[in-house]
Amino acid sequence: MSKPRGERVNGVLLLDKPTGITSNRALQAARRLLDARKAGHTGTLDPLASGLLPVMLGEATKFSADLLDADKSYRATVRLGVATTTGDAEGEPVERKPVVIESGAVERVLAQLTGAIEQVPPMHSALKRDGRPLYELARAGIEVERVARGVRIHRLQLVEQDADTLVLDVDCSKGTYVRVLAEDIGRALGCGAHLAALRRVRVGPLTLDGAVELAMLEAMGPEERRSRLRPVDELLESLPRVGLSADLAQRFRQGQRLAVDAQPRGERVRVYGADNELLGTATVNEWGVVGPERLISNETSV
Repeated sequence: MSKPRGERVNGVLLLDKPTGITSNRALQAARRLLDARKAGHTGTLDPLASGLLPVMLGEATKFSADLLDADKSYRATVRLGVATTTGDAEGEPVERKPVVIESGAVERVLAQLTGAIEQVPPMHSALKRDGRPLYELARAGIEVERVARGVRIHRLQLVEQDADTLVLDVDCSKGTYVRVLAEDIGRALGCGAHLAALRRVRVGPLTLDGAVELAMLEAMGPEERRSRLRPVDELLESLPRVGLSADLAQRFRQGQRLAVDAQPRGERVRVYGADNELLGTATVNEWGVVGPERLISNETSV
């Protein structure tokens, strides 16, 4: 007997998004295959990009913001000598220059772009101006002024280099545009560049290890698909843990503040009941009072 559609499914699916489709299309395909009521993801990958797209299902969607704000890692391929309208391989070439690079120049440029830098968001982005995404304005031939934003490049390492291509490993803060980084590299080298390919390999504590491709997910049976879900608390491993008795756990579920002399003070924490069940997240104030933040529903889940 088949189960009714929309049964509660809670967890995190590590999806290896293919190139050529939007993140939303990949998300909806995964939601359908797992027959979940509610789903969300933790940061868009352009159709050009592949790699890690954590899909939040059910109660996990309450913690999507934690990964939206997390650092991310990419393997980026930069094509030198050609600048495009979009800064990546989906745009039209607007400038071509010979690639003549002195010994050590690439390493010097990468060092200059490591650390705290500023980026001007590209016109071909989902940022909005007066309610309209910038990419819509760009397609209409309209360019507007954008304010530079601070980001941090934690690591920018050269993996491979040939006559007109650089392969780079990039660890960066949220809000970083890797195609803008590619353009900046090309500009600094004096030959122009664009982002030819991009693969995301990490989002916060989650990596591509164990991620599943859509084609693989489609070939699985329902139980095997469910077995690929990670528990919700895998999203919260960086937070300190607070345990509660059964009585206190019930009060916490009702949204009550608890004066339990919890530690650490002034921190955001993950909260568990006596049966080691995740109850949600909370903040601990300077007096050790636990204030509920996001609560996990105690309805039966699958």
